Amino acid sequence: MKLKRFSIGYRTMKTAAGAAAAIYVAQLLQLDYYVSAGILAILCIQPTKKRSIRAAFSRFVASLIGVGYAFVFFEGIAYHPAIFGLMILLFIPVLVSLGFSDGFVSSAVILLHIYDSKNLTLDLFLNELSLMAVGFGTALAVNMYMPSIEKKLDAYRYDIETLYSTIFKETAHYLRQGDSDWTGKELMESEALLRKAKALAYQDVENHVTRLENKYYRYFDMREQQLEIIERILPKITALPVTIGQSSMVAEFMEDLAAHVHSGNTASHYLAKLESLKTKFAEMPLPDNHQKFLAMAALHHVIEEMEDYLEIKSSYKGFTNKKTSDA
Repeated sequence: MKLKRFSIGYRTMKTAAGAAAAIYVAQLLQLDYYVSAGILAILCIQPTKKRSIRAAFSRFVASLIGVGYAFVFFEGIAYHPAIFGLMILLFIPVLVSLGFSDGFVSSAVILLHIYDSKNLTLDLFLNELSLMAVGFGTALAVNMYMPSIEKKLDAYRYDIETLYSTIFKETAHYLRQGDSDWTGKELMESEALLRKAKALAYQDVENHVTRLENKYYRYFDMREQQLEIIERILPKITALPVTIGQSSMVAEFMEDLAAHVHSGNTASHYLAKLESLKTKFAEMPLPDNHQKFLAMAALHHVIEEMEDYLEIKSSYKGFTNKKTSDA
């Protein structure tokens, strides 16, 4: 069996630092069960800032509910393993119904402290509150640092634009030649790349507490919508029964488009070109046979689809770009 390459990620380092810091602070404050502060911190170190905040809130509320259960069951009935089991049996469904199920483990830590002490006093309650404050607070403080992923998102952006450019070039080649040895692998690569890019962009959204979305996520979502159109166009082009004069006109448009696939914020230039293309189509004589008629109809449909492709881009603000036209 091949072993995975040994590596230490930034989240691993933050978990180690957070746990150590939480234990150290709790020990300085001379809290009982101070090592548990490290456990609470570990439970709150999450991949993103928003998830870390949600985790801390959920665990804090769940722990407070747990203290209430401890008071009813331990103080009201008995400190006994059977009672502890019964309490857990009734405690978990309540957390699930309230949406705090992920706080069970941290609340169990608090419950075990109370069970071990055999006496729920005000001092113990304040001790547990302090442990939560130190553990969750340290985790939040440590998790406020998140390395920038913009360079990776930019790399995805450029790679997708390169793939789209290649797809348009190959489409133009097919329109001119009526044949091609293109495998279409760029389509599958685009789909896979967009999935990864959107996931990473969503992670970037989660790392900004007050941000609901970001320009990268909107960009990749826009490109995903465009890819759906491209995937509808290609079968129509490859199914053209004959090559007609309009084919080279559409091919020229596709070649021009391929040279200008970038992240600019206007597609008006190419929408105007499409309008001009449609006008030329209308001025040309009608096909003299059925095969040519089918080819012309298919190309006209391709133009309409490309209008939708560009409309999607024109409604997108885009990234700052010195170019004046884009796809």
